[in-house]
Amino acid sequence: MRFWPWRRRASIPRIDRHDLVLAEDLVRRSVEEVFAVRERAVHDGGFVYRGSLLTEPGRAIDVMQARLRPLGFTPFIHPDGGEVLLRAVALGEPGGRPRRALNLVLFVLTCLSTLFAGAFFYGSPTFDAFRSSRLGALFVSGVPFAATLMAILGVHEFGHYFTARRYRASVSLPYFIPAPPPVFLFGTLGAIIRMRSPARDRNSLFDIAAAGPLAGLAVAIPALLLGLSWSTVVRQPDVEQVIFGQSLLMQGLVYLLVGPVPEGMMLFTHPMADAAWAGFFVTALNLFPVGQLDGGRIAYALFGGRHRLVGMMTVAATLLLGVVTMSPNWFVWAALVVFLIGFQHSPPLDDVTPLTPGRRLVGILCLVLFVLLIPPVPIDIG
Repeated sequence: MRFWPWRRRASIPRIDRHDLVLAEDLVRRSVEEVFAVRERAVHDGGFVYRGSLLTEPGRAIDVMQARLRPLGFTPFIHPDGGEVLLRAVALGEPGGRPRRALNLVLFVLTCLSTLFAGAFFYGSPTFDAFRSSRLGALFVSGVPFAATLMAILGVHEFGHYFTARRYRASVSLPYFIPAPPPVFLFGTLGAIIRMRSPARDRNSLFDIAAAGPLAGLAVAIPALLLGLSWSTVVRQPDVEQVIFGQSLLMQGLVYLLVGPVPEGMMLFTHPMADAAWAGFFVTALNLFPVGQLDGGRIAYALFGGRHRLVGMMTVAATLLLGVVTMSPNWFVWAALVVFLIGFQHSPPLDDVTPLTPGRRLVGILCLVLFVLLIPPVPIDIG
């Protein structure tokens, strides 16, 4: 899951925007009850103030929002050395009607594409089976894979959605992304939701970001255990086949339930286990501590402005992993991260209030999970 960052919108002005002196004076007088201004400047259609808070950050943001919203501005506060930087940004209220019909259509298409993928896994590596009289039964056989994968993705996305709603953030319903199998093995590229407003503070930012992966894993792990219990150990065939690499977590669970696989044998996994593998992998990609990914938001909550350095180091480690394992998967993913996702992150309104110790501990756990969920060679032909 990737959050779409909120977009800067031109607000409907209640004041003459060309009269910067009047605009700045109104904004400054609106916040002086909770913020002592020492320096001020005009920047990028808004105003920047340097000074100190006269009350705790949470209350200051509440007062500033109530005072500046009628003027068409949104306040952001950041630590700046021993002082606080206040940015009053021309950011209007979230607009546009919910596109629920599109959400529903994409969900149905993704259900169908994952059903097709499940049937493909269960059937044959060619399309011959799809031209047989058993076509209906073949699609029924794809239900365990499709239902499991959609459950993992759905719980992941709605973990984000309901946590965001709990914090009264403006957020869209999930947009599932169908993808045609067998070009895309699993029949989907996951899902995204759109954050239409900034997070309130680092704590709410962290909760919204971490809720998805943790909720998804709460479904993926039992699904994997159940799927492994229905899997069988068979003699390894002499023909080429698609091999799904195992992460450290999956290796441990396979060893726990199946035990060591003898030489010359292989584990023929049940479709539910295949779907759980896909859920593990999608969760691992989302936990990459980069940009607007779940892991990027967790990294921002943990490390603040140093999140960019964490993201760059992660991409460098990804490239090194690709070199060591000779797996092209990681070169492709690193390119997608650099050129499509990027390292930028939208800040919360209150960037002064620190992350609570409990959340910091859970954040470290998420980074450990990221390492445990990464398969060194995700997909190979052997």
